Amino acid sequence: MLKGNNKKICIVTLSLADGGAERCAGLLSQILYDVGYDVHVVSVLNAIEFPYKGEMLNLGELKDENDSIFGRLNRLRVFKAYLKEHDFDYVIDNRVRIGFLKELIISKFIYNPKRTIYCVHSYKIDHYIHPNKFLGKLLYTNAYKIVGVSKAIAKKIHSVYKLKNVLSIYNSIKFEDDVKELKDKGNYILFFGRLEDDVKNVSLLLEGYSKSKLPSQNIKLKILGNGEDLDKLKKKSEVLGLSTKVEFVSYNPDPSSIVKSALFTVLTSRYEGFPRSIIESLALGTPVISVDCKSGPNEIIENNHNGLLIENYNLDALATAMNRLVTDKELYLHCKQNSQSSVAHFSEENIAKQWQSILR
Repeated sequence: MLKGNNKKICIVTLSLADGGAERCAGLLSQILYDVGYDVHVVSVLNAIEFPYKGEMLNLGELKDENDSIFGRLNRLRVFKAYLKEHDFDYVIDNRVRIGFLKELIISKFIYNPKRTIYCVHSYKIDHYIHPNKFLGKLLYTNAYKIVGVSKAIAKKIHSVYKLKNVLSIYNSIKFEDDVKELKDKGNYILFFGRLEDDVKNVSLLLEGYSKSKLPSQNIKLKILGNGEDLDKLKKKSEVLGLSTKVEFVSYNPDPSSIVKSALFTVLTSRYEGFPRSIIESLALGTPVISVDCKSGPNEIIENNHNGLLIENYNLDALATAMNRLVTDKELYLHCKQNSQSSVAHFSEENIAKQWQSILR
């Protein structure tokens, strides 16, 4: 693999905990560091849980000490001084970017636009680019690149804002060979992710599971994660009569063993970016059932090959898909055998090469 010629890269992230975009920032720091770049990570919040490589500037420690308006201005001052001191070749910004005035200051007075790459991790692009087309173009037209983590995201940005500096680079996946399986391997299906029902639509998953044959066959549903809707979803499982069939498992920063031991995993989101849960599941040899939401699933799942891709919001289709992967052993084994090879092109080596091509 080509080396990075010691160029200096600054990866900016909201944190290194909880979310898929944050995990991706940590992984990106590792793959760029491993191919020779001088990597620095800047975290806005004091939440460092995921692994990363390089030097760290934790602005969250300053935020914890003083979050007044003066504290915020001081953090901007410290951040700007850090960028000036290190004279980075590129800044890669992974943050959610909401608030025009704040982003105007950052994009025009903190960053050097010609050295800045903005990542967009969701199909709901107004979380990353101002929804007003004029203001969005004002902020980001002069950026070096805007990277959508799926082809659908990049296409939407280009369509809405008519920006010419947009491309797509998928998130990478780390393949693990030494993941241990659990004792209850194959006795459950799994959802893992943030419990935010307006996005993840775990309610649909509970309803689909209730309507399937799985509860009667004593195949449990594990829901792994924390979030604002945990209590709501627990109550919904009780209303559906699933109290003994659904297990809520606390958030785990390394869920590999639970994922590998699942019969299959399920994604029922209203929208996504490039869902890590799908590629992490497949990389561990676990097939996936996913709704065809925007965006990501249809760029990862080949229906009946490495999993099942179904119409979104279709309760009957979801229950039928669950039944098929349980009762059709030939289909299940076919999907399982193809799982890992189907995501080989998301390897760290392949994704590193794509980043190197724009960091030269």
